[in-house]
Amino acid sequence: MTGASGSTAAVNGDRLWRSLMEMAEIGATPGGGVGRVALTDLDKVGRDRFAAWCRDAGLEVRIDRMGNIIGRRAGVDDTAPPVVTGSHLDSQPLGGKFDGAYGVLAGLEVIRALNDAGVATRAPIEIVNWTDEEGVRFAAGVVASGVFAGRFDLDYGLNLPDREGTTTLGRELARIGYDGDAPCGGYPVEAFFEAHIEQGPVLEQAGAVIGAVLGAQGQRCYAVTVTGEEGHAGTLPMDQRRDAMVGAARMIDRLNQLAFEFDPLPVITTGHLQVRPNSRNTVPGRVVFSIDIRHPDNDVLAEICRRAQDECREAAAAARLEITIAETGGRDSVAFHPDCIEEVRSAAARLGYSCRDVYSGAGHDACNITRMAPTGMIFVPCKDGISHNERETASPSDLAAGCQVLLEAMVARAGLV
Repeated sequence: MTGASGSTAAVNGDRLWRSLMEMAEIGATPGGGVGRVALTDLDKVGRDRFAAWCRDAGLEVRIDRMGNIIGRRAGVDDTAPPVVTGSHLDSQPLGGKFDGAYGVLAGLEVIRALNDAGVATRAPIEIVNWTDEEGVRFAAGVVASGVFAGRFDLDYGLNLPDREGTTTLGRELARIGYDGDAPCGGYPVEAFFEAHIEQGPVLEQAGAVIGAVLGAQGQRCYAVTVTGEEGHAGTLPMDQRRDAMVGAARMIDRLNQLAFEFDPLPVITTGHLQVRPNSRNTVPGRVVFSIDIRHPDNDVLAEICRRAQDECREAAAAARLEITIAETGGRDSVAFHPDCIEEVRSAAARLGYSCRDVYSGAGHDACNITRMAPTGMIFVPCKDGISHNERETASPSDLAAGCQVLLEAMVARAGLV
């Protein structure tokens, strides 16, 4: 049995949408979004719902040591490495309905569509809900997929403290009943595909339905401490001030200008500041601010980071301020597998969907899985590029298109019998 445009099986876009909307009721926020933070009681409800849906679809469900939920559809050769898809059901505190959840439930819809069409694959197919992609509670993010892929060890993942220092990831898994006993990774995977909303405006602005994701940008994060001297806001003359806020503002402006000196453009963001003493009547004596720099080329990223630090130090010297710059985190850029990228492009072409090559500006679980298996991602547009926001939305037709491409790519790797 074949679906539209000669595909192996046709996904049911209405069913996919209903599943997304039903999942979005769990942790629904007043602004129309979702607050389903990892390993909270609401996350447990979402996990329970997904596991039940997997069992209803005839999947064997197992929970691994990091709490990842894995639903398995047997293959004719059930010893063959599985073709895997998935994403995450946890969200930001005021997140959207589609970030992560789309990739999990698109995988479920692939299974349902194959079941409806009576299609058997040579290799098994698995869907994964990865634990704590967002990193809201445990300040790591993509940690469970990192353990699965061998980037982190199991003890590191289970012993991650929460932000208050009152519990750990492992204790919270046990509390909600998702401290599974299956091994976390350690077996071969034929290929991994993750479907996701773009979380940016490129596809929508280009009029493309499908993004064939080439890779994910590298990232470097810094904490910059600018130290001057406090003074009375009414009595200290302007020409005698060592105002840390003025210095920090000049640095941030220079960083913004620096981004436009490279092609392709990096993204440079300052999203967090701490001001001492943070009083309206006192000249600030110290400011700590963040820098987040991202670019798809690691060598170019290194040059941007060098220039950014030089700009900050020059601005500090001109304002008679002291400065320290500490690298606080980051990751190298990731290139997805050429065969997986081509399978996404080819599926989009066969189905008549406009497709554009894109890079991901955000990190995803797929970025970890590249360490162990051929990996690809499928992006679909989100309205106005808005994500991590209650107003995040995507059209049912685009979501269905991405899901159909996911099905075609996975079947191409799993093989028909």
